[in-house]
Amino acid sequence: MNRMSRPATILALSAVAGAAALGGAGIASADGEPGRPGTYHLNGDAVDAANPVGSKFEGIGADERRGLFYVSEVTGGEIHRGSVRDAQTQEWLAGNGTDGRFTARGITVDRAGNVYVAGGPNGIGTDGTDNGRPDLWVYDKDGELLAALRAPGDDAFLNDVAMGPDGAAYFTDSNDARVFRVAPAADGWEATLWADATDVIERKPGFNLGGIVLSTDRSAFVVAQGNTGRLWRFDARTGAVSEVETGGADLVNADGLVLRGDTLTVVRNFSRSIATLRLASDGSWARAIHQQATSPDRVLTTAKALRGRILYVDSKFDEAVASGPYDVITDPTR
Repeated sequence: MNRMSRPATILALSAVAGAAALGGAGIASADGEPGRPGTYHLNGDAVDAANPVGSKFEGIGADERRGLFYVSEVTGGEIHRGSVRDAQTQEWLAGNGTDGRFTARGITVDRAGNVYVAGGPNGIGTDGTDNGRPDLWVYDKDGELLAALRAPGDDAFLNDVAMGPDGAAYFTDSNDARVFRVAPAADGWEATLWADATDVIERKPGFNLGGIVLSTDRSAFVVAQGNTGRLWRFDARTGAVSEVETGGADLVNADGLVLRGDTLTVVRNFSRSIATLRLASDGSWARAIHQQATSPDRVLTTAKALRGRILYVDSKFDEAVASGPYDVITDPTR
């Protein structure tokens, strides 16, 4: 039964040094790599009376074991799926009301292949009040709905999601400093308020908590607060919150986070930049390595590592009326 309940000084290194430190694992192009395309194409919507703004995208989840990735569509809530070896993706789940989903944001995948989808403002009506719709969904690897849940409390904007060391999924809230936990319970899947950091993290206008990753030693989550450009550490056992010491690195508009070893990649959407930092194994501090401008023609949002490369979503958020091509790319400078 699905439950619909509410129940260290930091040293900034040069770009050259950063590239050397990364050993080439930064944001170099993967175009022309044998057997794998450098650009993946999404099936966007045509602009018509029923869809006057085209398609806009945001979240991406990666299934490392199966070589698959999933991309969310903000305009309608469709979920698209692709393979690392095929340039063309397919619509995997319909939107526009399917399972109560009219929009979608962050995505992650667990070891079993279950797909967790954050609904952004799906549960918030146009007047700002609760509209009764789900805030998140869980699907199995075949696309069967496992759960459509409400986050407890009010005014939840579920932005991104990561798997925890306990096998549960943890969702960030862009409206307030909260993190929700989603896992099976005795009588079905359940969403609970796991961490309330509103007494530590000040709510600011715009998008608050967004990108989330689990630290290398699995002791904590590192979470981006995009509107302030700060990173926060949530202890994975207690939920206790402290600021990640970044030495003043410019992380305003931080959106998606990708952690590979001790290298943290921060996608800074409307700043059109990728920040690279070295992150402590427990997530307590980070050293700035590099800032790289992304393509002026794209607004990249979230990203995920898959089979040795980082895949970035081109959101089309800078276009009042979006038009194709709609892409997931491996070289953010193009």
